[in-house]
Amino acid sequence: MIFENLSNKLQDTFKRLRGKGKLTEKDVNAALREVRLALLEADVNFRVVKDFITTVKERSLGSEVLTSLTPGQMVIKIVNEELTKLMGESVAGLAQAAVPPTIIMMVGLQGAGKTTSAAKLALLLKKKKHKPLLVAADIYRPAAIKQLQVLGEQLDISVFQMGQQEPVQIVKAALEQAKKGNYDYLIVDTAGRLHVDEKLMSELERMAEVLQPQEILLVVDAMTGQDAVNVAQAFKERLALTGVVLTKLDGDTRGGAALSVRAVTGCPIKFAALGEKTDAFEPFHPDRMASRILGMGDVLTLIEKAQASFDEDKARNLEKKLRTQQFTLEDFLEQMQQLRRMGPLNQIMEMLPGMGSMGKKLKGMQVDEKQFARTEAIIKSMTKTERLNPSIINSSRRKRIAAGSGTRVQDVNNLLKQFDMMQKMIKKFSKMEKGKGKGKFPFLR
Repeated sequence: MIFENLSNKLQDTFKRLRGKGKLTEKDVNAALREVRLALLEADVNFRVVKDFITTVKERSLGSEVLTSLTPGQMVIKIVNEELTKLMGESVAGLAQAAVPPTIIMMVGLQGAGKTTSAAKLALLLKKKKHKPLLVAADIYRPAAIKQLQVLGEQLDISVFQMGQQEPVQIVKAALEQAKKGNYDYLIVDTAGRLHVDEKLMSELERMAEVLQPQEILLVVDAMTGQDAVNVAQAFKERLALTGVVLTKLDGDTRGGAALSVRAVTGCPIKFAALGEKTDAFEPFHPDRMASRILGMGDVLTLIEKAQASFDEDKARNLEKKLRTQQFTLEDFLEQMQQLRRMGPLNQIMEMLPGMGSMGKKLKGMQVDEKQFARTEAIIKSMTKTERLNPSIINSSRRKRIAAGSGTRVQDVNNLLKQFDMMQKMIKKFSKMEKGKGKGKFPFLR
């Protein structure tokens, strides 16, 4: 869960506020003391915490809150708004070059995830019908060039490289290639070091002078907390940073980097990497992140993921099958695969309003991703006839399916039992819908 510890502590604090019919100044001070401790434990910059608490306190002690019929909710609304401001208020898009290509330099320390982020950004742009060119300008880290080439091949994105040539010469040649090849984005993967040093900064300055990039994005590891902010400050002193990319945000249980980096450096967070997969990369939405931290969900991102993962024609076809009670195991497998394409299920559940407040309960019953793989293996081990008509699957067939999928007969039995229950529920819904004369399933509209 993103910002798990911070999120749980804030939600526990506000749960106590909600239970009060009327708030006093003492109640607000006690709650904000808990918020302050939670933010400091999350490794948020202490000056940022001080300013944040001061602002929230001033607004929370106003007559609008203390005389409100739902004062607890008003305080939460204020905290949500101030968290959003802290992280940037709105989405910070990429600057565009007047004449293509738009040039983006990816900078940062070694191990922050620059190479992977460069490829992920290229894929995001490709999905939006752009033509990006990746540039392998990290000549120091072993296998950095090869890593970018492999990612480029996987994603079908062109990669420009000149081996161990001097980086400034590489970017000069890459820029010429981008213009000749009509690429509209040039994304440069630069070298990193284990720490900020003069040689690194000097090289990056020379590259920036040659390229005149529209964007210089600093890639920072969110799990490093306050150190990420210190790195951002050091880079900003030497380079005209335009934004930040936060990596490993899905593994950050503190959140200090995300909540501090913009306030301290003035650089907006433009993108966030929420997993290792190449499509686990998205624009950073401060308002949505604030809502997730406070357990309010993130329905807009959930809808966007669903729209990107689900085929509209297939959805209409599925509705028809549900209405006519023709839903088969093949359909079940297809829906399950589309759901998995939306991302890890625990992340999807976090986006549902109210699920954040159930964090502690859910912790003990984590979604078993392996179960999805087992279910998929079982269905794929069936013949087409068996998938279309599960009722013919007798004892000997179950043994064969279990052996073919590497599972137990008990697993096959459980799946068939669950599918049978699902079909009965679909039948019940179908009758209800016909009785109302609507002829459509409300959850598919």
